[in-house]
Amino acid sequence: MLICVTGGTGFVGAHSVAAIVRSGARVRLLVRNPSAVERALCPLGLDPGAVDVVVGDVTDRRAVERAVDGVDAVLHAASVYSFDSRRRAEMRRTNVRGTQLVLASAQRAGANPIVHVSTVGAMFPAAGRVVRADSPLGVPREAYLASKSVAEAVARLHQEEEAPVVIAYPPALLGPHDPHLGDQTTRLRNALRGLLPLWPRGGFPLGDVRDTADLLAALLAKPAGVRERHFGPSRYMTTQQYVEVLRQVTGRALPAAFLPARPMLPLGMLTDVLQRFWPWRIPAEYGAVYTCLHAAPVDAHASTYGIPARSISETLADTVRWLHEAGHLSSRQAGVLGGIPERFAV
Repeated sequence: MLICVTGGTGFVGAHSVAAIVRSGARVRLLVRNPSAVERALCPLGLDPGAVDVVVGDVTDRRAVERAVDGVDAVLHAASVYSFDSRRRAEMRRTNVRGTQLVLASAQRAGANPIVHVSTVGAMFPAAGRVVRADSPLGVPREAYLASKSVAEAVARLHQEEEAPVVIAYPPALLGPHDPHLGDQTTRLRNALRGLLPLWPRGGFPLGDVRDTADLLAALLAKPAGVRERHFGPSRYMTTQQYVEVLRQVTGRALPAAFLPARPMLPLGMLTDVLQRFWPWRIPAEYGAVYTCLHAAPVDAHASTYGIPARSISETLADTVRWLHEAGHLSSRQAGVLGGIPERFAV
Protein backbone atom coordinates (compact mmCIF):
# COMPACT_ATOMS: atom_id res chain seq x y z
CA MET A 1 0.00 0.00 0.00
CA LEU A 2 1.38 3.39 -1.02
CA ILE A 3 0.26 6.40 1.01
CA CYS A 4 0.89 10.04 0.13
CA VAL A 5 1.46 12.24 3.17
CA THR A 6 1.39 16.03 3.06
CA GLY A 7 2.97 17.83 6.00
CA GLY A 8 5.15 14.82 6.67
CA THR A 9 8.05 16.87 8.03
CA GLY A 10 5.86 18.55 10.66
CA PHE A 11 5.08 17.43 14.19
CA VAL A 12 1.92 15.43 13.47
CA GLY A 13 3.09 14.43 10.01
CA ALA A 14 6.48 13.01 11.01
CA HIS A 15 5.04 10.93 13.86
CA SER A 16 2.30 9.75 11.51
CA VAL A 17 4.85 8.68 8.90
CA ALA A 18 6.59 6.64 11.60
CA ALA A 19 3.30 4.97 12.56
CA ILE A 20 2.43 4.29 8.90
CA VAL A 21 5.82 2.71 8.19
CA ARG A 22 5.43 0.53 11.30
CA SER A 23 2.12 -0.67 9.85
CA GLY A 24 3.96 -1.96 6.78
CA ALA A 25 2.80 0.61 4.22
CA ARG A 26 5.03 2.63 1.90
CA VAL A 27 5.07 6.43 2.10
CA ARG A 28 5.43 9.21 -0.44
CA LEU A 29 5.98 12.70 0.97
CA LEU A 30 5.08 16.02 -0.61
CA VAL A 31 7.59 18.46 0.87
CA ARG A 32 8.74 21.98 0.12
CA ASN A 33 12.23 21.41 1.46
CA PRO A 34 13.71 17.92 0.93
CA SER A 35 16.46 18.63 3.47
CA ALA A 36 13.77 18.72 6.17
CA VAL A 37 12.99 15.03 5.66
CA GLU A 38 16.11 13.79 7.44
CA ARG A 39 15.68 16.23 10.34
CA ALA A 40 12.09 15.14 10.87
CA LEU A 41 12.36 11.38 10.40
CA CYS A 42 15.78 10.35 11.73
CA PRO A 43 14.96 11.14 15.39
CA LEU A 44 12.01 8.77 15.05
CA GLY A 45 14.26 5.93 13.91
CA LEU A 46 13.29 6.16 10.24
CA ASP A 47 15.63 5.98 7.27
CA PRO A 48 14.82 9.01 5.06
CA GLY A 49 15.76 6.90 2.07
CA ALA A 50 12.86 4.57 2.82
CA VAL A 51 10.28 7.16 1.73
CA ASP A 52 9.61 8.62 -1.71
CA VAL A 53 9.84 12.40 -1.92
CA VAL A 54 8.04 14.77 -4.28
CA VAL A 55 9.21 18.35 -3.99
CA GLY A 56 6.46 20.94 -4.03
CA ASP A 57 3.87 22.88 -2.07
CA VAL A 58 0.29 21.92 -1.25
CA THR A 59 -0.83 25.14 -2.96
CA ASP A 60 0.82 24.06 -6.24
CA ARG A 61 -1.69 22.01 -8.25
CA ARG A 62 0.91 20.28 -10.42
CA ALA A 63 3.03 19.29 -7.43
CA VAL A 64 -0.02 17.89 -5.63
CA GLU A 65 -1.08 15.92 -8.68
CA ARG A 66 2.40 14.40 -8.99
CA ALA A 67 2.36 13.46 -5.33
CA VAL A 68 -1.03 11.69 -5.38
CA ASP A 69 -0.58 9.97 -8.75
CA GLY A 70 -0.88 6.21 -8.31
CA VAL A 71 -1.22 6.18 -4.52
CA ASP A 72 -3.73 4.06 -2.62
CA ALA A 73 -4.53 6.57 0.12
CA VAL A 74 -3.73 10.13 1.17
CA LEU A 75 -3.07 11.69 4.56
CA HIS A 76 -3.46 15.45 4.37
CA ALA A 77 -1.62 16.72 7.43
CA ALA A 78 -0.07 19.88 5.96
CA SER A 79 -1.13 22.91 7.95
CA VAL A 80 0.25 26.09 9.46
CA TYR A 81 -0.53 26.00 13.18
CA SER A 82 0.31 29.32 14.75
CA PHE A 83 -1.24 32.12 16.79
CA ASP A 84 1.36 34.49 15.33
CA SER A 85 -0.59 37.30 13.62
CA ARG A 86 2.23 37.77 11.10
CA ARG A 87 1.37 34.40 9.51
CA ARG A 88 -2.29 35.04 8.70
CA ALA A 89 -1.89 35.10 4.93
CA GLU A 90 0.23 31.95 5.06
CA MET A 91 -2.45 30.20 7.13
CA ARG A 92 -5.22 31.10 4.70
CA ARG A 93 -3.12 29.98 1.76
CA THR A 94 -1.89 26.67 3.19
CA ASN A 95 -4.77 25.65 5.43
CA VAL A 96 -7.62 26.55 3.08
CA ARG A 97 -6.27 26.57 -0.47
CA GLY A 98 -4.01 23.61 0.25
CA THR A 99 -6.93 21.57 1.56
CA GLN A 100 -9.02 22.39 -1.51
CA LEU A 101 -6.27 21.26 -3.87
CA VAL A 102 -5.20 18.13 -1.99
CA LEU A 103 -8.66 16.70 -1.36
CA ALA A 104 -9.84 17.37 -4.92
CA SER A 105 -6.65 15.98 -6.49
CA ALA A 106 -6.69 12.92 -4.25
CA GLN A 107 -10.28 12.19 -5.21
CA ARG A 108 -9.52 12.49 -8.93
CA ALA A 109 -6.53 10.18 -8.49
CA GLY A 110 -8.77 7.52 -6.93
CA ALA A 111 -7.16 7.57 -3.47
CA ASN A 112 -9.30 5.78 -0.90
CA PRO A 113 -9.42 6.68 1.92
CA ILE A 114 -8.46 10.35 2.01
CA VAL A 115 -7.77 11.34 5.61
CA HIS A 116 -8.04 15.04 6.37
CA VAL A 117 -6.35 16.23 9.56
CA SER A 118 -8.58 18.93 10.98
CA THR A 119 -8.54 20.08 14.62
CA VAL A 120 -11.02 19.99 17.44
CA GLY A 121 -10.60 23.78 17.42
CA ALA A 122 -12.48 23.96 14.11
CA MET A 123 -15.64 23.62 16.22
CA PHE A 124 -14.78 26.44 18.65
CA PRO A 125 -16.51 28.43 20.00
CA ALA A 126 -18.38 25.24 20.84
CA ALA A 127 -22.13 25.28 20.32
CA GLY A 128 -22.72 22.98 23.31
CA ARG A 129 -21.11 21.83 26.53
CA VAL A 130 -19.16 19.15 24.66
CA VAL A 131 -17.90 18.65 21.11
CA ARG A 132 -19.10 15.73 18.99
CA ALA A 133 -18.47 14.54 15.45
CA ASP A 134 -21.75 16.12 14.35
CA SER A 135 -21.12 19.43 16.14
CA PRO A 136 -21.45 22.45 13.87
CA LEU A 137 -18.35 24.27 12.75
CA GLY A 138 -17.36 27.25 14.83
CA VAL A 139 -17.12 30.80 13.56
CA PRO A 140 -14.01 31.81 15.50
CA ARG A 141 -12.61 35.30 15.71
CA GLU A 142 -9.03 34.07 15.57
CA ALA A 143 -6.99 33.59 12.41
CA TYR A 144 -5.70 30.04 12.85
CA LEU A 145 -8.97 28.57 14.11
CA ALA A 146 -10.89 30.43 11.39
CA SER A 147 -8.65 28.97 8.66
CA LYS A 148 -9.09 25.44 10.02
CA SER A 149 -12.86 25.91 10.27
CA VAL A 150 -13.02 26.89 6.59
CA ALA A 151 -10.77 23.95 5.64
CA GLU A 152 -13.03 21.66 7.65
CA ALA A 153 -16.02 22.97 5.69
CA VAL A 154 -14.23 21.87 2.51
CA ALA A 155 -13.70 18.37 3.91
CA ARG A 156 -17.31 18.09 5.08
CA LEU A 157 -18.53 19.13 1.65
CA HIS A 158 -16.53 16.29 0.09
CA GLN A 159 -18.15 13.90 2.55
CA GLU A 160 -21.61 15.19 1.64
CA GLU A 161 -20.76 14.52 -2.00
CA GLU A 162 -19.88 10.92 -0.98
CA ALA A 163 -16.15 11.22 -1.51
CA PRO A 164 -14.15 8.74 0.63
CA VAL A 165 -12.97 11.43 3.04
CA VAL A 166 -12.30 10.62 6.70
CA ILE A 167 -11.87 13.55 9.08
CA ALA A 168 -9.65 13.41 12.16
CA TYR A 169 -9.76 15.95 14.98
CA PRO A 170 -6.49 16.16 16.93
CA PRO A 171 -6.52 18.08 20.22
CA ALA A 172 -3.73 20.40 21.28
CA LEU A 173 -0.68 18.15 21.02
CA LEU A 174 2.54 17.64 22.92
CA GLY A 175 5.18 14.94 22.87
CA PRO A 176 8.84 14.44 21.98
CA HIS A 177 10.57 15.19 18.69
CA ASP A 178 8.86 18.34 17.45
CA PRO A 179 10.89 19.17 14.30
CA HIS A 180 9.95 22.86 14.18
CA LEU A 181 9.28 23.55 17.87
CA GLY A 182 5.67 24.44 17.17
CA ASP A 183 3.34 26.71 19.09
CA GLN A 184 2.15 24.20 21.70
CA THR A 185 5.66 22.96 22.46
CA THR A 186 6.93 26.53 22.58
CA ARG A 187 4.27 27.50 25.13
CA LEU A 188 5.38 24.63 27.35
CA ARG A 189 8.97 25.73 26.97
CA ASN A 190 8.07 29.35 27.76
CA ALA A 191 6.26 28.26 30.92
CA LEU A 192 9.43 26.53 32.13
CA ARG A 193 11.53 29.54 31.17
CA GLY A 194 9.36 31.76 33.40
CA LEU A 195 7.84 33.72 30.49
CA LEU A 196 4.20 32.88 31.32
CA PRO A 197 3.45 34.11 34.84
CA LEU A 198 -0.18 34.92 33.92
CA TRP A 199 -2.59 32.32 32.62
CA PRO A 200 -6.21 32.63 31.44
CA ARG A 201 -8.74 30.50 33.24
CA GLY A 202 -10.52 27.93 31.16
CA GLY A 203 -8.92 24.99 29.41
CA PHE A 204 -8.51 22.88 26.28
CA PRO A 205 -8.40 19.24 25.11
CA LEU A 206 -4.79 18.03 25.28
CA GLY A 207 -3.28 14.86 23.87
CA ASP A 208 -0.09 13.12 22.84
CA VAL A 209 1.14 13.37 19.25
CA ARG A 210 2.03 9.67 19.29
CA ASP A 211 -1.58 8.71 20.07
CA THR A 212 -2.90 10.90 17.26
CA ALA A 213 -0.31 9.42 14.88
CA ASP A 214 -1.51 5.93 15.76
CA LEU A 215 -5.09 7.04 15.07
CA LEU A 216 -4.19 8.46 11.66
CA ALA A 217 -2.29 5.32 10.66
CA ALA A 218 -5.28 3.21 11.69
CA LEU A 219 -7.71 5.38 9.71
CA LEU A 220 -5.61 4.95 6.56
CA ALA A 221 -6.12 1.20 6.84
CA LYS A 222 -9.92 1.47 6.96
CA PRO A 223 -12.02 -0.23 4.26
CA ALA A 224 -12.54 1.78 1.09
CA GLY A 225 -15.48 4.12 0.82
CA VAL A 226 -15.97 5.12 4.43
CA ARG A 227 -16.88 8.69 5.37
CA GLU A 228 -16.33 9.07 9.09
CA ARG A 229 -15.10 11.49 11.75
CA HIS A 230 -12.83 10.54 14.64
CA PHE A 231 -11.17 12.42 17.49
CA GLY A 232 -7.56 12.20 18.55
CA PRO A 233 -7.26 10.70 22.06
CA SER A 234 -7.27 13.53 24.58
CA ARG A 235 -8.16 14.75 28.04
CA TYR A 236 -9.68 18.14 28.80
CA MET A 237 -7.33 20.11 31.03
CA THR A 238 -7.97 23.40 32.79
CA THR A 239 -4.99 25.71 32.72
CA GLN A 240 -4.65 25.25 36.48
CA GLN A 241 -4.49 21.46 36.05
CA TYR A 242 -1.97 21.82 33.22
CA VAL A 243 0.40 23.92 35.33
CA GLU A 244 -0.05 21.63 38.33
CA VAL A 245 0.91 18.53 36.32
CA LEU A 246 3.90 20.43 34.94
CA ARG A 247 4.93 21.22 38.51
CA GLN A 248 4.62 17.58 39.49
CA VAL A 249 6.70 16.17 36.64
CA THR A 250 9.47 18.77 36.91
CA GLY A 251 9.50 19.23 40.68
CA ARG A 252 9.47 22.99 40.17
CA ALA A 253 7.31 25.59 41.93
CA LEU A 254 6.41 27.51 38.75
CA PRO A 255 4.62 30.50 40.34
CA ALA A 256 1.58 31.50 38.27
CA ALA A 257 -1.56 33.60 38.55
CA PHE A 258 -4.81 32.60 36.86
CA LEU A 259 -7.12 35.36 35.65
CA PRO A 260 -10.57 35.21 33.99
CA ALA A 261 -10.01 34.69 30.27
CA ARG A 262 -12.52 37.20 28.93
CA PRO A 263 -10.92 40.27 30.60
CA MET A 264 -7.56 39.06 29.25
CA LEU A 265 -8.73 39.21 25.63
CA PRO A 266 -8.00 42.96 25.20
CA LEU A 267 -4.41 42.35 26.32
CA GLY A 268 -4.19 39.50 23.83
CA MET A 269 -5.55 41.71 21.07
CA LEU A 270 -2.94 44.35 21.91
CA THR A 271 -0.08 41.85 21.71
CA ASP A 272 -1.59 40.53 18.46
CA VAL A 273 -1.27 44.02 16.95
CA LEU A 274 2.20 44.62 18.42
CA GLN A 275 3.42 41.27 17.07
CA ARG A 276 2.94 42.49 13.50
CA PHE A 277 5.69 45.06 14.07
CA TRP A 278 7.84 43.39 16.74
CA PRO A 279 10.51 41.07 15.26
CA TRP A 280 10.61 38.61 18.20
CA ARG A 281 7.80 36.31 19.25
CA ILE A 282 5.67 37.71 22.11
CA PRO A 283 4.71 34.88 24.54
CA ALA A 284 1.29 36.36 25.43
CA GLU A 285 -1.00 35.45 22.53
CA TYR A 286 -4.59 36.36 21.75
CA GLY A 287 -5.20 32.96 20.15
CA ALA A 288 -4.21 31.07 23.29
CA VAL A 289 -6.48 33.18 25.50
CA TYR A 290 -9.32 32.90 22.97
CA THR A 291 -8.99 29.12 22.84
CA CYS A 292 -9.00 28.72 26.63
CA LEU A 293 -12.14 30.86 26.79
CA HIS A 294 -14.11 29.03 24.09
CA ALA A 295 -12.84 25.42 24.16
CA ALA A 296 -15.06 22.56 25.31
CA PRO A 297 -14.32 18.93 26.20
CA VAL A 298 -14.75 16.21 23.61
CA ASP A 299 -17.80 14.05 24.29
CA ALA A 300 -16.83 10.97 26.28
CA HIS A 301 -18.56 8.73 23.71
CA ALA A 302 -16.91 10.31 20.65
CA SER A 303 -14.87 7.87 18.59
CA THR A 304 -11.10 7.72 18.99
CA TYR A 305 -11.08 4.45 17.03
CA GLY A 306 -10.37 2.54 20.21
CA ILE A 307 -7.01 4.21 20.85
CA PRO A 308 -6.68 5.22 24.51
CA ALA A 309 -5.14 8.51 25.58
CA ARG A 310 -1.92 8.10 27.52
CA SER A 311 -1.60 10.05 30.75
CA ILE A 312 -0.92 13.78 30.57
CA SER A 313 1.90 13.26 33.08
CA GLU A 314 3.66 10.90 30.68
CA THR A 315 3.16 13.27 27.75
CA LEU A 316 4.44 16.32 29.62
CA ALA A 317 7.39 14.44 31.10
CA ASP A 318 8.45 13.05 27.72
CA THR A 319 8.12 16.50 26.13
CA VAL A 320 10.18 18.23 28.81
CA ARG A 321 12.79 15.48 28.76
CA TRP A 322 13.14 15.82 24.99
CA LEU A 323 13.32 19.62 25.16
CA HIS A 324 16.19 19.28 27.63
CA GLU A 325 18.02 16.61 25.63
CA ALA A 326 17.64 18.71 22.44
CA GLY A 327 19.14 21.75 24.16
CA HIS A 328 15.92 23.81 24.25
CA LEU A 329 15.82 23.83 28.06
CA SER A 330 18.58 24.10 30.65
CA SER A 331 18.88 21.51 33.40
CA ARG A 332 17.49 24.01 35.88
CA GLN A 333 14.49 24.76 33.66
CA ALA A 334 13.75 21.04 33.19
CA GLY A 335 13.93 20.46 36.95
CA VAL A 336 14.14 16.84 38.04
CA LEU A 337 13.84 15.77 34.40
CA GLY A 338 17.08 17.63 33.74
CA GLY A 339 18.89 15.90 36.59
CA ILE A 340 18.32 18.62 39.21
CA PRO A 341 17.44 17.22 42.67
CA GLU A 342 13.85 18.10 43.61
CA ARG A 343 14.88 20.25 46.55
CA PHE A 344 16.80 22.49 44.14
CA ALA A 345 14.22 22.51 41.33
CA VAL A 346 12.58 25.87 41.96
